Amino acid sequence: MKTTLLIMAAGLGSRYGGNKQIDRIGPNGEILMEYSIHDALASGFDKVVFVIKRGMAESFREMVGDKIAKKCEVAYAFQEFDSLPGGFLPPPQRTKPYGTVHAVLAARNVIHEPFAVINADDYYGRDAFSAMAESLRAMQQLDGGCPKAASMVAYDLHNTVSENGTVTRGVCEKDAEGHLVSVTETYKIQPAPDGTIRDYEHSEEGRILDPNALVSMNFWGFTPWLFGTAARRLEQFLSDGEGDPLKKEYVLPLLVDQLMHEEGLQVQVLNTHAVWFGITYREDKAYVTEELRKLHEAGVYPAAL
Repeated sequence: MKTTLLIMAAGLGSRYGGNKQIDRIGPNGEILMEYSIHDALASGFDKVVFVIKRGMAESFREMVGDKIAKKCEVAYAFQEFDSLPGGFLPPPQRTKPYGTVHAVLAARNVIHEPFAVINADDYYGRDAFSAMAESLRAMQQLDGGCPKAASMVAYDLHNTVSENGTVTRGVCEKDAEGHLVSVTETYKIQPAPDGTIRDYEHSEEGRILDPNALVSMNFWGFTPWLFGTAARRLEQFLSDGEGDPLKKEYVLPLLVDQLMHEEGLQVQVLNTHAVWFGITYREDKAYVTEELRKLHEAGVYPAAL
């Protein structure tokens, strides 16, 4: 039974100051997404879909894609304005894609099986991929492999913040059965000098957050059922006239929250001991490089991926 890993790699990395998706981070020049692919294949995934920009296709294939194609099936999708639903045309001045829902929809023609979605510039951990693979295989047994169901890997908030600037996280709540109840996209989160973690979006002093709150790091599991309803909702989002037309984005946590409350989507929160780390700012790179070195030395990864 096929399971697919969709990697969102079309971001511009504006806060990082460069294309962090293909920056060499590992001790032997590995880029961060190679660790996710390594862990995914070890957990039973057998297909990888890269969502990229057309302009980076040639260099991306040379650096990543051709090497991965020797290990599993590889496909490409392009997050461009011509992949927007309903023939929507953005304002002439807009250059930025329309968010992670747009990224996932760009791949709808190359994915026909349950699939996981991750960011290219995050490290999720082997346990996380094992838990997700098991969840996707369970989905394949339901309703012909296309049920109205989803899953997500959650991480503790205190393990996902950066000392170098603010981050955005989908803060989650789950019920006693382990189903997701809500996802609240929360902006401008950063550790405060007093050791607390605060959301500075609406006040200068910041709102204190629970450091052990579960957050989404965009590690989701879906079935192809998602594509049709996501396309309809993205089309509505694009035409509603709300928000800055040059900056507005439609993100997966918002879509999932809407589908749970309005269309009965059930999302299982997956328990895992995996540790997350990633790069938002250039200053984060040294820490991530050191953590990866430790993992290689501990034998979690071979000398070179």
